[in-house]
Amino acid sequence: MKKILLPLFLLIAFSVSAQSPVPEDAKPELIASGFQFVEGPVWSDSIGLLFSDLDGNIAYRWTEVDSITEYLNPSYNSNGLTYDSEGRLIIAQTGLRRVARLEFDGSQTSLANNYNGKKLNSPNDLVVKSDGSIFFTDPPFNIPSGEKQQLSFSGIYRISPYGKLQLLDSTLNLPNGICFSKDETKLYVNNSKVRIIYVWDVINDSTIANKREFASINPIGYADGMKIDTEGNLFCTGPEGVWMFSPEGNLLDKIPLPQNPSNCNWGDTDRKTLYITAGNSVYRIRLGSNFHK
Repeated sequence: MKKILLPLFLLIAFSVSAQSPVPEDAKPELIASGFQFVEGPVWSDSIGLLFSDLDGNIAYRWTEVDSITEYLNPSYNSNGLTYDSEGRLIIAQTGLRRVARLEFDGSQTSLANNYNGKKLNSPNDLVVKSDGSIFFTDPPFNIPSGEKQQLSFSGIYRISPYGKLQLLDSTLNLPNGICFSKDETKLYVNNSKVRIIYVWDVINDSTIANKREFASINPIGYADGMKIDTEGNLFCTGPEGVWMFSPEGNLLDKIPLPQNPSNCNWGDTDRKTLYITAGNSVYRIRLGSNFHK
């Protein structure tokens, strides 16, 4: 997401729906702070939590034992992070305007940096499909200072398992958070500034069609990173907290936070903890024994 200074919202009581996946007594816990602008949390049982400090140009690692350590410095202003099926880290690197893969030997492979000979805008968030293809959003939020936007649109792209870059959609002015339904038949992307979440049908694993509005968030601000749980509920970071929607697009609940969150992801060995990046801090919240990720 773009580095926007927004008003901080106070923690407020929020009535929990009977359908909410968040227990009534669950509260966000601050686990790390003091960064510049954090993004892209991702969990690995062997590594722990990784997240980007986009402005700080470092990707950090957090574990209960070691707390905070540097993982990738420089990170080339990494934003969204995820893993491929082989356990390699896939990185949206806004500083280099590319999607890259961190190899096991520490080297980096550029997977996509231009479309039709023009530089990508600023790859923001990404998700890996089970067939190995990578879907990502490319708004012009964080184009490096002194560089110009070369594309006249903001795209949603697919990198095939064989490395071919494919433009899927160019109708959103600020595509940001992106995720699949659990069966990968639907792709969700939000239009950040207007806070509308759209959904497309995934056709033949390689293209999208039938764009329609799924849900919207009312408070002023930006919609950002999103994740899906096993029940098909969508968790979208945005103004005031993390917003949760049913598979039908109905609002279930909201996790209030003292800073506007930028992204979230499941973690811990049972995947029942939601890790949330927000402003200069990282939070977590346990979703309880009844939550099955």
